Amino acid sequence: MQHFYDGQIRRYLTQIIRMLSNFSYKDSEGKLVQVPVMYGDMTRQVASIINGNSENKVPSAPRMAVYVTGLEMDTSRLADSSYVNKLNIRERAYDEDGKEYLNTQGKNYTVERLMPTPYTLTVNADIWSTNTDQKLQILEQILMLFNPSLEIQTTDNYVDWTSLSVVNLTTTTFSSRSIPMGTETEIDVATLGFTTPIYISPPTKVKQLGVVTNIVTSIFDETKGTIELNLSMPEIKAWQDTSRPEAEIKPKVFIDENGVEQRDYGYMDNIKQDTSAVVSTTYRNYDLLVLNTSIKLIENGIAGKITWDEYIQAFNDPYQAGITQIRLKRSDLDNEIAGTVTINPLDEFTMVVNWDPDTLPTDTIITGPTGANSKINYIIDPLKTSPVDLKTTGIRILLLDESVGDPENTDGADAWKNADGSDFVASANDIVEWDGSKWSIVFDASESQDQVIYTTNLNTGVQYKYQKGEWLLAFEGEYPHGTWRLKF
Repeated sequence: MQHFYDGQIRRYLTQIIRMLSNFSYKDSEGKLVQVPVMYGDMTRQVASIINGNSENKVPSAPRMAVYVTGLEMDTSRLADSSYVNKLNIRERAYDEDGKEYLNTQGKNYTVERLMPTPYTLTVNADIWSTNTDQKLQILEQILMLFNPSLEIQTTDNYVDWTSLSVVNLTTTTFSSRSIPMGTETEIDVATLGFTTPIYISPPTKVKQLGVVTNIVTSIFDETKGTIELNLSMPEIKAWQDTSRPEAEIKPKVFIDENGVEQRDYGYMDNIKQDTSAVVSTTYRNYDLLVLNTSIKLIENGIAGKITWDEYIQAFNDPYQAGITQIRLKRSDLDNEIAGTVTINPLDEFTMVVNWDPDTLPTDTIITGPTGANSKINYIIDPLKTSPVDLKTTGIRILLLDESVGDPENTDGADAWKNADGSDFVASANDIVEWDGSKWSIVFDASESQDQVIYTTNLNTGVQYKYQKGEWLLAFEGEYPHGTWRLKF
């Protein structure tokens, strides 16, 4: 891992110290005196300097000292660590000579922000005072701000989605002295305890936007033509040209064997029909096999016969590992599925794909006894696999091929019984959930024939789609030519 440091925790501490700054008190002469604030986690050397290299010197007061008492991960705010948020930024052009911004577009960037990790920062603020009046003046000014929290902002960079946070006042200790008071020190310390939810973010990826190098257009009247996607194969239908006057149709002119010029109008009949006259194609009409994060070219029904280097050499655009994209077009999705590709150094017939999660189908949220979830944990055949070892609260299982139990059987399989001994009945293709005491059907396939459901198997990372009474791979499989392309 490359070294990085952004001073994120330091910025939170700085804001808390600034929050406690600029408070004052009135002394015995009626003058306003500002209370200094310092970070209290000092070394022995620093403490010795403050005390004037003497143990007999009384520390100056009043003052406030801020120090960290705890930093713990907040599991209640954890989110998908693989989530990537993309933000497109467009700058105004800047004139270096005139030192001013112009009314034209400048540089463009794409910022990829990774999901941050949540923590809870605990901080104490010690208020040193020499008498009760000092302490009451300071406390009254601070305490009135917290009802119950105060918002802070660590940066004004709008790209930083973790800049805003709140500070909560959780504990208050009025005095460090006991009754009867000792004579060891004149300083009385009141302690305020604060907690603030923070995020620690990994470095963002900043990429400069590219320019359009190729534009692919159809050769027919696109205002009247239609494009249909049968399964995943695009079929472009020609415009039915029967209403066009014959005088506007240009005939095919040729010289016959006798040297006489001839005009043929008959060839036009082929494009007047509403058929698949124009078909979208891919270079050399190779098909594509997609298996999770790997892709292979298909030639004449055989996958892994053509190397990717051989295929890419035909293009003028340079291949760049991790930057060049694969794009898939499907009839069931409005957008293209995209991902960056890298040729496998150990297998030149295979490309490894890093799929863009923003382009994949979104998993369907299904509510169950333990809450809402869009994932499943396992796919099992209930006749071959026992769920006894899998029973954990909240686990979800997709039943494959076979049903569980029989409504007419009074004593079903022991492995699928509930905690109270009652039988559980479910059908094939159902999604079931264990809530700690019993099984429940969270997705009933028999009642959802017309629904389209997406879910991902957490055990394998494979995404599935339920449609028309069966579960299928969401996007994996064979893609005919014309339904995929490389974007350099």
